[in-house]
Amino acid sequence: MNTDCGKTAAAVGFDLDLTLFDTRPAIRAVLRSTSAALRFEVDVDRVMRTLGPPLEDLLAEQLPVADARTFAALYRADYAAHGHRYALLLPGVREAIAAVRGGGERVIVVTGQSERTARAHLTHERLEADTVTGSVWGPGKTEVLVSLNATVYIGDHPADIAAARAAGAYAVAVTTGRHGAGELAAADLVLTSLHEFARWWEMRAAPFKRCPSAFERPAGKTDRTPRAIQGEP
Repeated sequence: MNTDCGKTAAAVGFDLDLTLFDTRPAIRAVLRSTSAALRFEVDVDRVMRTLGPPLEDLLAEQLPVADARTFAALYRADYAAHGHRYALLLPGVREAIAAVRGGGERVIVVTGQSERTARAHLTHERLEADTVTGSVWGPGKTEVLVSLNATVYIGDHPADIAAARAAGAYAVAVTTGRHGAGELAAADLVLTSLHEFARWWEMRAAPFKRCPSAFERPAGKTDRTPRAIQGEP
């Protein structure tokens, strides 16, 4: 837990893939072009079904480790240059970011994508984040969230929920990815999209303007049913 967070304004963190952007069209296109360029036989559909962990880990299920690293390096270079053109901005992203900024909090992006590719996505859609941290996944996000004084973290994956809770942040899940409400049941709040987050934030932001170490998760208030607006956190 961050015990020195009083020196830094509170922040709301967002995952990128399937939280801010539907990057699946971009990932699929670049996986295919990379496979063709290297003449490596990769089952792109299989990779797409298991997105989340580092790409090297997914590719190592199909390629020798050295080839998986070569593939991943070329993929990232190509994705950084062109991938953002294929990605789709998800509903409510602009409103969610505007709501957080309107309350005076910082917007941070913590993602498994590289910082370079994450910034390319944001720039393409003219979105601004105070801090972008890339190349972290699962438990690795916890340390980042603590260091940036995140009081809330929003993601689409169970690993995002675990990272948020381990960091002492309020865990908000959105069902815009591969996981439904049941799989995201450990979250403090489950929403169907960020379109609903903006209104929820405007109504319920006050408890999250403080240091995460001062935040107390009210007993019995966790709501795991997706809906437009949940009850008081």
